[in-house]
Amino acid sequence: MTETTKTHVILLACGSFNPITKGHIQMFERARDYLHKTGRFIVIGGIVSPVHDSYGKQGLVSSRHRLIMCQLAVQNSDWIRVDPWECYQDTWQTTCSVLEHHRDLMKRVTGCILSNVNTPSMTPVIGQPQHENTQPIYQNSNVPTKPTAAKILGKVGESLSRICCVRPPVERFTFVDENANLGTVMRYEEIELRILLLCGSDLLESFCIPGLWNEADMEVIVGDFGIVVVPRDAADTDRIMNHSSILRKYKNNIMVVKDDINHPMSVVSSTKSSQGFSV
Repeated sequence: MTETTKTHVILLACGSFNPITKGHIQMFERARDYLHKTGRFIVIGGIVSPVHDSYGKQGLVSSRHRLIMCQLAVQNSDWIRVDPWECYQDTWQTTCSVLEHHRDLMKRVTGCILSNVNTPSMTPVIGQPQHENTQPIYQNSNVPTKPTAAKILGKVGESLSRICCVRPPVERFTFVDENANLGTVMRYEEIELRILLLCGSDLLESFCIPGLWNEADMEVIVGDFGIVVVPRDAADTDRIMNHSSILRKYKNNIMVVKDDINHPMSVVSSTKSSQGFSV
């Protein structure tokens, strides 16, 4: 595929991150490498979104500490960022609402329409103004009226830094380097941008637990956004998907990372790492 037909992806991982581990960071790296190898995707950013304190998980460390730990964990990454929005809400947010928040925020910040898995790939997504007026997003008499991907991706990079740095009250921390350079500048005119949920096979398996997930939310998460799954402990993802009618229905929207199942990071989880963990 040519660069113009590849889908540009932002990977979003939600979870307790109690604590964040090397396995979480490696999950982002493995997913990016796998998506790039397919030849259909270009990952331009990753977002870590820790859950709200009211999530109710036993032993959940305060969001203040978890956010700091997450920021320290990604401080050397030039493409993964921590977003405090979920933690700063009045109460716990569903995974679906977090995905929709980032999609809507990207629309507002970039002024562009974002794709979902049901959008035909030939539909130009970046470069379509959200507003009714016909003024171009970029105004310069020396450039074409239609924005190029070089300019759009620059704006997307800027947008990611804004998304991952929601302005908290003064007494709270700003966790993200706003000068981060996200994404490589491309030289074509239209790109497709998509936000995908990144998770381990344990979260995928939780979709099969009756009553745990709202079915309407599952339809949106899997049907509209799509999922990238990094298996843990050599999990049988095909078996997991066959246990849920919604997962079977949208099986083509679920991308399972297929690499070395003996990778040392494939067995690292917060639950195992938090045994004996205290703050």
